[in-house]
Amino acid sequence: MRGLSPGHVAEMVKKERRQLLRDTRTRLVMFVAPIIQLMMFGYAVNTDIRNTATIVVDQDRTSASRSLVEAFATTGRFRVVETSSHPRDLGRALDRGDAVVGIEIPPGFGRDLAAGRSEIQILVDGTQSNTATIARGYAMRVVEAFARERLAARPGYAAAPPGVDLRARAWYNPGLVSRLYNVPAVIGVVLLLMCLLLTALAVAREREMGTLEQLLVTPLTPTELMLGKTIPVAVVGLIDLALVTTVTVLWFDVPLRGSIPALVLAATLYILAGLAAGLLISTVSKTQQEAFMTMFLFILPAVILAGFLYPVDTMPAFFRWLSLLDPVRHFLTIVRGIFLKGEGVLDLWAQYLTLAVMAAGALVFAVRRFRASVA
Repeated sequence: MRGLSPGHVAEMVKKERRQLLRDTRTRLVMFVAPIIQLMMFGYAVNTDIRNTATIVVDQDRTSASRSLVEAFATTGRFRVVETSSHPRDLGRALDRGDAVVGIEIPPGFGRDLAAGRSEIQILVDGTQSNTATIARGYAMRVVEAFARERLAARPGYAAAPPGVDLRARAWYNPGLVSRLYNVPAVIGVVLLLMCLLLTALAVAREREMGTLEQLLVTPLTPTELMLGKTIPVAVVGLIDLALVTTVTVLWFDVPLRGSIPALVLAATLYILAGLAAGLLISTVSKTQQEAFMTMFLFILPAVILAGFLYPVDTMPAFFRWLSLLDPVRHFLTIVRGIFLKGEGVLDLWAQYLTLAVMAAGALVFAVRRFRASVA
């Protein structure tokens, strides 16, 4: 068996580069679609709550109850869409979906507040559990802050300070803005989608058009053929990385606290792993349609198990172990660490090593699988 010929690989790279760039629609998919996807995911995948529809049932109608309602409205998290003095209106608004949060202030609230024993009821529509949990947390914070403010205004409060002074602070994302956590992760999803889309269809397209047999009768070896198909896509992936990172930093104002070389190294390993997965898909698919469907059977579980939307720690033990085989999980850990924490290769060496092993192993297996498929 003869060795690898750089000249053959270079000619194959030229051929693939021309094939990728000659079609305007393909160029749009490679360089415009990632930015559009980042913009859509960046705005749509948002766990922050703003202007949450809220109904207030104020049976007290005193200055204290009005101050509490104003405290909710001024946060920007809650938007009072209806006020009433009848408790039945609260259940009706939640049942019909007119409101997500219901606040019921009982009669005598102001009097009881002055005596230090007031109560209010907050009901949350639990059909959207994530929104309900966040809204409930914000509502509890508003009530606690309102109670502390009223307590501090009472005579004698300064003479009896609390025994514990609790001050909570969130590191790396002080404002707890979900965009800063989600947008860097979108980079991983976009890169994986592009690598799979361009690579999974590559060999399947050659096979479907009947040109794969023509390539096989040339002096090209299967390894040279695979390298020729992966190198141009890897370059496209790195260009997409530069584009989406620029949009992430300049448009979404996400801080890039780590080093760019560390990000490029992680992305290179990740792209190689994605390309290898795409090649595997292309070797088992006879048509482009079959490759396209198989690609989505791979990408959906990969994104779910990666902790893109839901923390891996909350998953059952089996899926936590299974996610260790997911390259997306390791890349998201790296990219979030680089953007938000300023971590580097030494801090995340385990993830870098895992991606390197996955990329090398998957590429070797893909080439062997391709050799077996054309033998």
